[in-house]
Amino acid sequence: MPRVLLLLPTTTYRTHAFMEAAERLGVELTVASEKANTFARLNPSGLLQLDFDDPPHAARQVLQFAQEYPIGAVVPVDDQVTICAATICQALGLRHNSVESARAARNKHRMRELLGQAAVPQPRYQLCSLDDDPVHIADQVQYPCVVKPLSLSGSRGVIRANTDLEFVRAVARLDHILRSEFQARGQALPATARQFLVEEFVAGPEVALEGLLTRGELRVLALFDKPDPLEGPFFEETIYVTPSRLAVSVQADIADCAARACRAIGLTEGPIHAELRINAGGPWIMEINPRSIGGHCSRVLRFGTGLSLEELIIRHALDGNDDTATRENQPAGVMMIPTPRAGVLTEVRGLDEARAVNGIEHLTISAHLGQELIPLPEGALYLGFLFARAASPEAVEAALRESHARLEFQIRPLPA
Repeated sequence: MPRVLLLLPTTTYRTHAFMEAAERLGVELTVASEKANTFARLNPSGLLQLDFDDPPHAARQVLQFAQEYPIGAVVPVDDQVTICAATICQALGLRHNSVESARAARNKHRMRELLGQAAVPQPRYQLCSLDDDPVHIADQVQYPCVVKPLSLSGSRGVIRANTDLEFVRAVARLDHILRSEFQARGQALPATARQFLVEEFVAGPEVALEGLLTRGELRVLALFDKPDPLEGPFFEETIYVTPSRLAVSVQADIADCAARACRAIGLTEGPIHAELRINAGGPWIMEINPRSIGGHCSRVLRFGTGLSLEELIIRHALDGNDDTATRENQPAGVMMIPTPRAGVLTEVRGLDEARAVNGIEHLTISAHLGQELIPLPEGALYLGFLFARAASPEAVEAALRESHARLEFQIRPLPA
């Protein structure tokens, strides 16, 4: 029976979904995390501690582990482990994205450089440093623009600026976010992390594309509309609905743009998640990553004879086969419940009423009572997730909005 190595950071939402998928497929499973597990001695083949920040060392660890427990596939679950996964696959001789392409996808500046070399439509950009004078940079910027860190995910630190003053404030806020991020790790902010992008703001609706690469060929699994306008100053995701309501020709252009982006970066194998904006000039690439959709959002996708997205990814990692990659036809959607303000969550009201909305399939509150909530751009936590299925994308969207309106979150302000 093949063994799959799952790279699961302790901060991921995806653990349960991938563990369930492996169990349903009947594969042997080894779960690797960056922290030690107290049960590792009792289950030496099932639990492994790896340093995700040192991919070569992690690869050596896995090579030694594989001598006793052969590994048939490696599946990275979130952004922060994609480079480590590529390095391990290279060492094991498994199908994989190159380490260079994984690094490029993790570094927004390098990604922009490669997309530009391949003439893939994207925003104009410039690389800046927190060590530079923000007032001087502000004089050179065209507005509106977007300040963006090179490596944070989930829209953390991404801030729109419309004026010189807003730009200077956005850079100061990003500086604080990055310092806090590295302080939490017990590290000083390195020079490379002090760099950031200033990008042209691209107007127009945004979509998310979920795809699967096989030997460089992209197959679109789902295209999600994002009906809420993402115009800033922060870019919090809320509603995803599939299938897309865009014209078929526009959807084809989106798929072509995403495929060109994958080729430009060098991605060839496994899941990809891309964010694009559509305006009069067609689709533009905002982001593209060699991993599947984040959070609990994959729950809205079903394939073939009921396969989950996680099952599909594991099967593809093992045999490179995506024949079952046809999504079911019923419209579906998810709402990532936004954090309205900072504070401590003390109560959630209206749960039964929200679940009773026609079309709502599931509601989960991932934040727990007593938890400190931090909204964007500093935070990255959603309060929970709403899932809906209905006869049309419009009905899905309406169900999500009505259900969310019935929820009431009691949040106690933090002391001044």
